Amino acid sequence: MTTILRLSLLTLLTLPGLALAALDIGQRRELFVDDYLVDRLAGTTMRLHHPHYVAPAIPFNDPWDRDASGYATVIVDDGLYRMYYRGGPRDMSAGKSEGSTSYFCYAESTDGINWVKPTVGLVEFEGSKENNILLAPAPREDPWTQSISPFLDNRPGVPADERYKAVGGQWPQGLYVLVSPDGLRWKKWREEPVFKNGAFDSLNVAFWSEHEQCYVLYFRTFTGWTDYSAKSWGLSGYRTISRTTSKDLINWTDPVRMSFGNTPLEHLYTNGTRPYFRAPHIYMATPMRFVPGRRFLTDEEMDAQQLGKGFRAISGPTHSIPNEVSDTVFMTSRGGSRYDRTFMEAFVRPGLDKGNWVSRNGVPATGFVQTSPTEMSLYVGQNYVQPTAHLGRYTLRLDGIGSIHADYTGGEMVTKPLTFTGSKLTLNVSTSAAGGVQVEIQEADGEPIPGFTLEECPVLVGDSLEREVKWTMGGDVSALAGKSVRLRFVLKDADLYALKFAE
Repeated sequence: MTTILRLSLLTLLTLPGLALAALDIGQRRELFVDDYLVDRLAGTTMRLHHPHYVAPAIPFNDPWDRDASGYATVIVDDGLYRMYYRGGPRDMSAGKSEGSTSYFCYAESTDGINWVKPTVGLVEFEGSKENNILLAPAPREDPWTQSISPFLDNRPGVPADERYKAVGGQWPQGLYVLVSPDGLRWKKWREEPVFKNGAFDSLNVAFWSEHEQCYVLYFRTFTGWTDYSAKSWGLSGYRTISRTTSKDLINWTDPVRMSFGNTPLEHLYTNGTRPYFRAPHIYMATPMRFVPGRRFLTDEEMDAQQLGKGFRAISGPTHSIPNEVSDTVFMTSRGGSRYDRTFMEAFVRPGLDKGNWVSRNGVPATGFVQTSPTEMSLYVGQNYVQPTAHLGRYTLRLDGIGSIHADYTGGEMVTKPLTFTGSKLTLNVSTSAAGGVQVEIQEADGEPIPGFTLEECPVLVGDSLEREVKWTMGGDVSALAGKSVRLRFVLKDADLYALKFAE
């Protein structure tokens, strides 16, 4: 049967126009969060792994960041973890004179685990500058401090006093660019908005893409509403995401609404898209998925947990948003106008805490960060519009979001043709004591290469982030560098999270 399969594959590959172009992965780390490398699965599946809740990380319990705080972004710069988030006073009267309640607030940590809200002394709130506010609300007609999303600008040649950048704003005025030399003192980069063609009533994110060599902006749109220059606000269709790019943060391409492959549309309230810090050619997105009209809590349970009180203090007594549900999902992009939704199920469920079963919960901070030699963390908004509102910390193993999974009966995965550079192959892999993984390197037509056959690969057992693959003759694969090959993995009771060729 195996021989027949290989002959059939060889026949297909030799037909004119049907040869598969090899993917050049060089020495990039490739994660199994999409099917980019996957050609064939047999007895294996692509599995989404769920973050483990650890503990509250940052409480929203100060007068300037109560209840409706969120829209956070986490950045690691020279060993310092910095969290930026939208604050909102529990009493709207605190912001009436400015016409907004959106304060730009800051927390920091040396390990991503233990966080403090330092006194920065920049903005006066109710007669004191003893707070962690970086910017006060701007006037409604010039909303440049609204829903700010910072990023470290890694573009070569960026001036030192503009290394920190951010986008902020709202509809209909548009999005502004902010700059900072130190991540604390922020100012407008230009007086006027740089981009206007979007809805923007969410956290809109931007970054410099090393992979695409341009700035990328992901922002809120609706599937049924295209005239964002209209003066009247309207909701039409699904909440979704569009994208535009720029070389200079001033001139932007025509926006394109993101596609999601052959998957059903859902209300994606935020997007949280960022290059993954260990594989920046892969953009990871953690949207909050909103399910309008669906509810879990009764009105009595809402009252018992004070679930409506905080929101009514900010948004008025007739606001009906809280008693609907939302969660967190995961998707990826490798540039361009398509998100990959290999995994449609929830990434983070609301869980047993009833305070998470009201809408607008489950908005993660933009970005994953490493918090130990073996783990990374994600911070998710919880107990929204409640006295216990906070960011909760969740953890995963490094690269451990998706995997090629085999149960005890075993199975295999064969990659598409690829080329690489380097002299060894390493895997992020986990097996049981009775399970294991073997690797075969094949010609592009599926023929095993002598010296790298399955029979010559001892079974790999254990759990490692960087396990080197070796065959009877050793682990040196440099003779195959630059050649179109396939990798065949045979797994039993195991998960393969990532692979990387290296020197």
